[in-house]
Amino acid sequence: MAGTDEDAVAAADDALYVLTAVLLTPAKFPSVLGDDYPEACAALGLAPLADGYGLVLGQDGEGARWTVVTDDVSLVAVAIASWDCGMEYDLSPDERSVVTALPGWPLALAVAAPGLPAPHDPGPDMTDSPPLTPPDTSVWGPAQRRLGADEIALQWAQWREQLDDSEFTTPGGTGEGVTGEGGQGAGHGGVRRVLAEARAYVATPPPLGRVRSSFAPGDARTLRADGPGWSLVARTDDIAFVLLDEMPGEILPVGRGPELPGLLEALDRMAVRPS
Repeated sequence: MAGTDEDAVAAADDALYVLTAVLLTPAKFPSVLGDDYPEACAALGLAPLADGYGLVLGQDGEGARWTVVTDDVSLVAVAIASWDCGMEYDLSPDERSVVTALPGWPLALAVAAPGLPAPHDPGPDMTDSPPLTPPDTSVWGPAQRRLGADEIALQWAQWREQLDDSEFTTPGGTGEGVTGEGGQGAGHGGVRRVLAEARAYVATPPPLGRVRSSFAPGDARTLRADGPGWSLVARTDDIAFVLLDEMPGEILPVGRGPELPGLLEALDRMAVRPS
């Protein structure tokens, strides 16, 4: 078992009050943990299994935080889908499917189990492993940048309607327009680097999960690509948005032009998709 001992697994599994669950798979993982699936797994001390994991976050009877890792991905996926639809679902992974129980939570939660002490990390007598803690998102950096890209993908229509296509320019005659409060010059250079690295992914596939494709209205797909210091969110039938570590809080729109559509199509063909 990774990251803990059998006693800790038994303690967490004995009476876990489930608060939430998330998937950790090549196609869907908490991007705040890393730019790709192997990096997100490494943040939890887990091997990047092809089928992935389900992460069940809850509290034990004393209120301590635990993250139970299960390889029953389908069970966790059904639970999440049920909760999203407002339905009750008793998520109780079979102990045979439990890979490990990790102290702490890798994600920030604003909820707690009723009738229990406030969430706290297990004591040193419960585990030899340091408790998991959420990445620091109080300052701009990779974790905050990836969360920003998540928000754009989730609220695409709201972000898109704020843009007037007439604002886009086509510097250098390439057709990829760039706008942004950070300034045309700084945005242009950063975006060029991102697009070049994204094109390189087509020729040489990056680590699993660096490029993901998910549902979008109509015949389009929502694309998400990440790399060292950058995130890209796009619709295959529309524009793209770029976020950079070097430009705190800036969101740089990239117009379609003649080159972006082909790049997005190529990325979509190689992207990991939810099963």
